Amino acid sequence: MARPIWSGILSFGLVSVPVSLYAATEDHTVHFRQIQRGTSDRVRNLRVNERTGEEVAFGDIVKGFETAEGEYVVVEPEELEQISPGRSKTIEITGFVDLDQVKPIFFDKTYYLGPKGKEYGKVYTLLQKALEQANRAGIAMFSMRGKEYLTAVRAENGILTAHTMHFADEVRDPHHEIGNLPDGDTAVSDRELTMAEQLIEMLAVDWNPDDYHDTFEQKVHELIAAKQSGADYAAPEAAPRPSNVIDLMDILSRSLENAGRPAGAAEPEQAEEPARGGRSAAAGGKGAASRKTTAATKSTGKGTGKKAAAEDLSRLTKAELYKRAGDLDIPHRSTMTRDQLQAALEEAAAAPGEDRRTAKPRRHLRAAS
Repeated sequence: MARPIWSGILSFGLVSVPVSLYAATEDHTVHFRQIQRGTSDRVRNLRVNERTGEEVAFGDIVKGFETAEGEYVVVEPEELEQISPGRSKTIEITGFVDLDQVKPIFFDKTYYLGPKGKEYGKVYTLLQKALEQANRAGIAMFSMRGKEYLTAVRAENGILTAHTMHFADEVRDPHHEIGNLPDGDTAVSDRELTMAEQLIEMLAVDWNPDDYHDTFEQKVHELIAAKQSGADYAAPEAAPRPSNVIDLMDILSRSLENAGRPAGAAEPEQAEEPARGGRSAAAGGKGAASRKTTAATKSTGKGTGKKAAAEDLSRLTKAELYKRAGDLDIPHRSTMTRDQLQAALEEAAAAPGEDRRTAKPRRHLRAAS
């Protein structure tokens, strides 16, 4: 069991319940130590006087607020201690707000709140159920570790949680921070909007946090393991360059047309654009004919995986790969990059008998007119 980082009283009105506060998240960042190249000698940071270069003892260090270049107001640690809010012994809820009125940007860090003992379970459950049914959060000021926090207490998944929040003056106005935001008069055609909405629906997935992982941290661990064992480590491919708006609209249009086509119907032949691989019109026709054969094969329910394996999938766009992944019901395809889609299709071709269908049915969308 985790150790609480704070214990005290949660109160609202005349009702109070002793509670303990627990961290709700943990950091998995890989931590390195600094060493000198070619040695195993640790490198340490020292507190050094910038002018003399001599090390300064911790007790001789005070805080200084710079008012002008080279001019400081000196503040002693004891002076800060005197005005510090200290440690609250109570989270006193002063009001309850509708959760729909609180924008997500105001929430900072999440903590779990638990009753301090089993004898306080009834009062704890009473507040949890009442907040859940009312869809409200209790607002309180709370001090911990020498800092004062605006805090929201709410019900989530059968327990109470405490969310530290940003104060209003800590939230930046995006219109002041971003200089190239489009204004409200930016024209978007109905066709463009319809196509974008349909693409969003085509890529709609159920939220499952287990589907997402910190791939960078995973690669760091793999790099460390490879270097420790003396094995070679192949660096991942560089991220693809973004398409321009014209290419995106073209891909979007063809993707929606493919999604709206009945299952097993042949795709129309399309001349490949010179920008993609410099292939001739004849080569593009051959590729389209190959895709027609694949679609016809799928309508019989046999041979799809083998046919996909025979093709050069590297010639297909991400939208075309995504369509084929949808035909094979490959899970998590909406979160995949183009290379991951290609690898998943090749893996599916290698094991055509495996059932990869998900419970959620596919949605066939009609192309925008």
